[in-house]
Amino acid sequence: MLLIHCPYCDETLPEPEFAYAGEAHIARPADPMALSDEEWRDFLFIRSNPRGNHFERWRHVNGCGRFFNAVRDTVSDKFAMTYRAGEPRPNLDALKEAAE
Repeated sequence: MLLIHCPYCDETLPEPEFAYAGEAHIARPADPMALSDEEWRDFLFIRSNPRGNHFERWRHVNGCGRFFNAVRDTVSDKFAMTYRAGEPRPNLDALKEAAE
């Protein structure tokens, strides 16, 4: 069973409590009307799909209802950490050192 830690409730709960909400740290274009159709398509639909640590956005739908960010290893499906929305993206090198 996949367990996810909510940084707001400070509880670790099973995945059905949560909803995946896409890749984290995606900045909306300042002037969407200035983008070409291809650039707008890329913003809407093209996301990274790395092997290893991936920054994701999740929502605690059956709890506090808040969005938060997580770092999940796409190979092992384990969460390295979760952190509140709005906090800066953590340094991946620090995560690798903490895991070793």
